Amino acid sequence: MVDLETRELRYFVAVAVAEELHFGRAADRLGIAQPPLSRAIRLLERRLGVQLLDRDRRGVALTEAGRVLHREAAAALDAVAAAARRTRRAADPKRPLVLVTKAGASHELLRRLLDTQAEEPGAVPVEVLLCEVGEQARLLRDGHADVALMHRPYDDLAGCDTEDLHVEGQVAILPAGHPLASREQLTLADVSDVPDLPIARWPRLDGTYPDGPGPEVRTQSKLAQLVALGRTLLVIPASSRAWQWPEHVAVPVVDAPSVTTVLAWPSGSNSLAVAALVRSAAALRDAAPPSHA
Repeated sequence: MVDLETRELRYFVAVAVAEELHFGRAADRLGIAQPPLSRAIRLLERRLGVQLLDRDRRGVALTEAGRVLHREAAAALDAVAAAARRTRRAADPKRPLVLVTKAGASHELLRRLLDTQAEEPGAVPVEVLLCEVGEQARLLRDGHADVALMHRPYDDLAGCDTEDLHVEGQVAILPAGHPLASREQLTLADVSDVPDLPIARWPRLDGTYPDGPGPEVRTQSKLAQLVALGRTLLVIPASSRAWQWPEHVAVPVVDAPSVTTVLAWPSGSNSLAVAALVRSAAALRDAAPPSHA
């Protein structure tokens, strides 16, 4: 068995993510000279007994083994950093529980959850961390957050335990002056190929974007302004309309897949505060659904 050091993994990840796998740029980011970095990577290859990088006159590229180590090393380094953060935070009995959620998503459900938790005797305070699309999983894994509001099937739930909270339909967010905005309901076919209003493209779980003419978006503010300017439309869970501008109109999309809002936390968590929040969340499931008004 080969025992890998976090220093070695950090060096290798720095090389793998540097532009064109450039040792000089990776060394600059690490704050070390290039020769020691090159020697460390070669030593890592010898210890593992595999070639991680293809080196030739044209440059450097990851081998298949190198791609596997890059993926695994990044996850391992995140886990080590998360362990340190959670350990430090566990030593502080007054620290709040950090809940991360996409800005504007499931707003009414979040408000009810916070109110319910606050009414519990001795409840740990909850600090809300707002993020952009697709960032909750990373913030959970690296220890910056304890729990997250996420949406199945769109968010990355790998490595998480979950509690289902609410199932809902989706709406199209359109510029108020567009002809489709006057409709009482729409279908996916209605919104998927609008010549003057291409649908916005969100990043997939791996960070890449689907093909299409619509703009690539990641932030709510950018998306909201593009819709208001008549440059794009989008389809989102109905409860995410909290950030809707006056220049927007929401129309139900009757055949869009249902979306489930879940409370998620890292698998294996033994936090009593997390367990208490999950119980508060579960108590909301049979209550009246959040208003979409």
